[in-house]
Amino acid sequence: MTAEAFGRGRAPDGRSSYELLCDRVAGRRRVLDLGCGDGLLLEVLAQENGRQLAGLDLSAQALALARRRPALAGARLEEGRAQELPFADGSFDACVCHMALMLMGEIEQVAAEVARVLSPGGVLACVVGGGAVGGEAYERFLGLLRNTIEEVPASRRIPALGDRRTRSRDGLDEVLGPAGFAAVGWETVPIDLSGRVEQVWAAVSGLYDLGPLDTAAVERLRDAFFAEMRDMTTPEGAVPCAFKVHIATARLH
Repeated sequence: MTAEAFGRGRAPDGRSSYELLCDRVAGRRRVLDLGCGDGLLLEVLAQENGRQLAGLDLSAQALALARRRPALAGARLEEGRAQELPFADGSFDACVCHMALMLMGEIEQVAAEVARVLSPGGVLACVVGGGAVGGEAYERFLGLLRNTIEEVPASRRIPALGDRRTRSRDGLDEVLGPAGFAAVGWETVPIDLSGRVEQVWAAVSGLYDLGPLDTAAVERLRDAFFAEMRDMTTPEGAVPCAFKVHIATARLH
């Protein structure tokens, strides 16, 4: 899961990308997590006392895990789509989204819905993927994944997800500006996901929906990845893996 990978990953200052994202909404009391998954980001947000938290996700299974977190006992957790948010106008002071906005379709509708549920001056803060850093494990994984996809029938291939505009500052300005947001703030941060090969596999493979691939194809991909990592593993048993993220923030007029 993305939460497991990035919860362990660290920026150069020693914090996770979840903690960096929370900084962008410090002091905001009513916060929505868009694509909240198992609730890890909400749990970090809950460390600031007095917050009213809400989360939305497509996965009932992920929301069930979120509901098990004691810190989220008072949070409103909803199953639904970002294109049709089940919240009233002006319900939140901030909306956060960790590695999910870039996977969403109908992105203009998502932007309009986020603007609708934010109060004037509300902040949208997102973490979006920025790709590999150097020639490390993630870059090798991408090469193996491309080879695997080429070997399977078209009907079993991983569909392209999201809108590429969410992955750049100019693209996000193009999407968010018409919805009423000011110019996007943008920061690029490397995240160290190094660890045992099993941990690194979980991290890099968790960034993609491998569901369309059959079990045998995923096993071949995993075996090939483990074999590739043998020459990269340090004497201490760690595989170096770094991934860039972009932290985008925009304030609603």
